[in-house]
Amino acid sequence: MKVGESNRNSVLACLFIFPRHLLPYPGVCTSTDVLVNYRKVQSVWFAFCALEFCESCYDPSCERRALLNTRHGPSQSSQNWPGSATSKSGSDLWDMAQGNNYGQSSNGVADESPNMLVYRKMEDVIARMQDEKNGIPIRTVKSFLSKIPSVFSGSDIVQWLTKNLSIEDPVEALHLGTLMAAHGYFFPISDHVLTLKDDGTFYRFQTPYFWPSNCWEPENTDYAVYLCKRTMQNKARLELADYEAESLARLQRAFARKWEFIFMQAEAQAKVDKKRDKIERKILDSQERAFWDVHRPVPGCVNTTEVDIKKSSRMRNPHKTRKSVYGLQNDIRSHSPTHTPVPETKPPTEDELHQEIKHWQMQLDRHRLKMSKVAESLLAYTEQYLEYDPFLVPPDPSNPWISDDTTFWELEASKEPGQQRVKRWGFGMDEALKDPVGREQFLKFLESEFSSENLRFWLAVEDLKKRPIREVPARVQEIWQEFLAPGAPSAINLDSKSYDKTTQNVKEPGRYTFEDAQEHIYKLMKSDSYPRFIRSSAYQELLQAKKKGKSLTSKRLTSLVQSY
Repeated sequence: MKVGESNRNSVLACLFIFPRHLLPYPGVCTSTDVLVNYRKVQSVWFAFCALEFCESCYDPSCERRALLNTRHGPSQSSQNWPGSATSKSGSDLWDMAQGNNYGQSSNGVADESPNMLVYRKMEDVIARMQDEKNGIPIRTVKSFLSKIPSVFSGSDIVQWLTKNLSIEDPVEALHLGTLMAAHGYFFPISDHVLTLKDDGTFYRFQTPYFWPSNCWEPENTDYAVYLCKRTMQNKARLELADYEAESLARLQRAFARKWEFIFMQAEAQAKVDKKRDKIERKILDSQERAFWDVHRPVPGCVNTTEVDIKKSSRMRNPHKTRKSVYGLQNDIRSHSPTHTPVPETKPPTEDELHQEIKHWQMQLDRHRLKMSKVAESLLAYTEQYLEYDPFLVPPDPSNPWISDDTTFWELEASKEPGQQRVKRWGFGMDEALKDPVGREQFLKFLESEFSSENLRFWLAVEDLKKRPIREVPARVQEIWQEFLAPGAPSAINLDSKSYDKTTQNVKEPGRYTFEDAQEHIYKLMKSDSYPRFIRSSAYQELLQAKKKGKSLTSKRLTSLVQSY
């Protein structure tokens, strides 16, 4: 049995007889009680309409029917409708509707957003901006055929932030204003992208009703009603953008079964909007558009309403304990200023005390560097690599991808290392091994001293780590026979511990069979072979040749170009 026409009409009358001037918009309605009552009336209407549609739906997989059954209990045909003996009373329906706040949290502080502290700080700044004496001047701008009410320019915001928040850099003020605009506290009147521009672009303050601190969680049905209402109003400023038209088409397909209900809601809201004053309607339309630009942003823009799942979990489970890095149990409440610590009821056991003593003893034995030493090390590293950072020092030759100079590519093609490249080999053995030309020069030096087997072994092991798994066993045997087997042609010098472990690893060959042997050889080269290479005449001559100037390089480049 469906809801009768009389029942539906009575609910419609209840909804639309409600005073229009008390619609839920700040500045229009200031009474919280009236606002809540209006929501109750609307929620009763939503419940009746949704139940009417679901009574005519016999699909057992219907999500809407399942949702209604979950919230209000399964429908039992006609016996549960108003007027029957077992139906819900009017007060029950009223209580049922009281929990529907159009996406707003109804649990008060329990559901408070973890970003509430940030919201409050931004709202304090907004309150100062709206101060009549020291705030941003709000004016009505006259255009050719109309007026633009209650606006201010982007440059006004930047100047106010710089002056009142002691910000020295205008770029910082612009960044702060952009973050506040992204959260919807003020918005451009003619753009869906919520950003701040330091120019004459007009902005308008958002009404406090739509602030994110109200914990809005609008559903797709609300968005569908809003977009559908926009299509009913034939005005250029209310035309749907491309992404909004795509969203409307997608929502129409998703809510095909109840689209008639959505359309009816949009039509009713559009009729209410037409009865408002022209200037008031223009302001409210822009504020509602900005609200949806925050909660359904333009593709490619940041969604500031997303909540960090870790923060949300901590807010919902304040009494949950966690393990620290060192294995001790720490109470989350001791780390969160928003939760009052609860005294421990259970004293620690003797084993727990011994474990804590052991932990603190380990902390005392840990090697710690002084902050001054760490700072000196970081400064030395930064100064050493300063000329290799293209963001700080313009590269020479210039980057061919952003300039018309192809000298860099020509130098790479000639395989002649530049001065900076040769100088970098002296920073450490890793720099020499990382550069193919540096590795080649290092190998040539070791061959001249008849001690190249260490570097060749190290390179062979590096190559082994990159081989396909099917080639690994055969390659392991080749390396073993060449460098480690008794009577190997290029035997390397290993300590007994590394040799014994490598011998065991060879029985089960893998990519990291020679890990210990490679580490031992690396330390030998770093302490012996590499310092001799840096002090060698070959490296010094190469370094001095690159320091002689650009004349030698230009001659080589000229000959190289002529050869092409």
